[in-house]
Amino acid sequence: MKILVVGGGGREHAIIKKLKENPKVSEIYALPGNGGIAADAQCVSIGAKELDDITTFAVKNGIDYAVVAPDDPLVLGLVDQLEYMGVPCFGPSRRAAIIEGSKAFAKELMRKYGIPTAEYRIFDDMEAALAYVDNAPLPVVVKADGLALGKGVIIARSRAAARDAVRTIMWDKMFGASGDIVVIEEFLEGPEVSVLAFTDGKTMIPMVSSMDHKRAGDDDTGLNTGGMGTVAPNPYYTPEIAAECMEKIFLPTMHAMNAENRTFKGCLYFGLMLTPRGPKVIEYNCRFGDPETQVVLPLLESDLLDIMMAVTEERLAEADVRFSDKSAACVIMASRGYPEKYEKGYEIFVPEDLKKNVYFAGAALNDGKLVTSGGRVLGVTAVADKLEDALEKAYEGVFCIDFDNKYFRRDIGKRALAAHAERQTEQGA
Repeated sequence: MKILVVGGGGREHAIIKKLKENPKVSEIYALPGNGGIAADAQCVSIGAKELDDITTFAVKNGIDYAVVAPDDPLVLGLVDQLEYMGVPCFGPSRRAAIIEGSKAFAKELMRKYGIPTAEYRIFDDMEAALAYVDNAPLPVVVKADGLALGKGVIIARSRAAARDAVRTIMWDKMFGASGDIVVIEEFLEGPEVSVLAFTDGKTMIPMVSSMDHKRAGDDDTGLNTGGMGTVAPNPYYTPEIAAECMEKIFLPTMHAMNAENRTFKGCLYFGLMLTPRGPKVIEYNCRFGDPETQVVLPLLESDLLDIMMAVTEERLAEADVRFSDKSAACVIMASRGYPEKYEKGYEIFVPEDLKKNVYFAGAALNDGKLVTSGGRVLGVTAVADKLEDALEKAYEGVFCIDFDNKYFRRDIGKRALAAHAERQTEQGA
């Protein structure tokens, strides 16, 4: 089979490596891919938002199956376009991808169908939004309605900060047209959990839970990033909480989308907050998370392509979906200065025996040399029976990789280990 994977980051590299395990796969094309992905797929310099060019390439090259991984092409309707031309896909339709494409839509969906989430208001008028934050309980969360590379959320702890957030999004247009509408939410507290789930609109199968580390600096300081590391499973996500989420959040979301004639087929990402009043949805994503995918897929014991095709053909209930009971950890190596200004073009040195555990994101080939080309450069993943061992192996890999200007957090998994220790103490008592 000829497979096409749309996207060019660490998430896509993880997907490609997993797809390669299927013996039916003869060729994998990555559009656009990156310099590191080039070792595992044929990279073609067509951008993920160039829908017509992607479709033309898929048809001309006889692609048997396509995986659309990033949010932008999903929200723009690439799956619809490819399937119209006879190319079966993994990923939601444009109508279904709105669950991430518009936070206002997602919030109204949850309100309508009784899915637990933070209290909120929606504004398309800046003055009305400013008047609201002048009286809203603090802290307050201000979100751009549309896609914003995972960075369109500002937590404001003062009135001044709340007003600045509204102006930055709606007047300064920091996130472009995504900020024409804002969602202003109550601030929720509790452990955060990421859960990816396969769904074909009839069946929902959650994957292993994970814990992301969004802040740039150790001890969760600094600016929000696309993610500086992940661990799986998330120790806060107990079997009891998983059952509650399935009953009150996961299945109701699937049924709600069906009721709205927006049946979701693909990977649905649930960003959850485990509040004292129970689990609540912080956000939905219409695709695999990054870097959550880099710890979830290495724990998948069954075949990814078979599962994806079962989703496309609406027979997920018959699919073999099994995950290891081991732990996984991923540490992101970034360019110093990320997520703001950073230099790139530095050669990357990765020991040969480590490459199987490395997922490249911001890497390019320059005269045959692998060089840095982005903020998040790569992720090093390790799997072990215990989380502390997975973390130790991941950091051992990090210290064996070199490039100028490298930066990484040194405390990935610290909170998860503390939660494990706390649970063991409670069980011992």
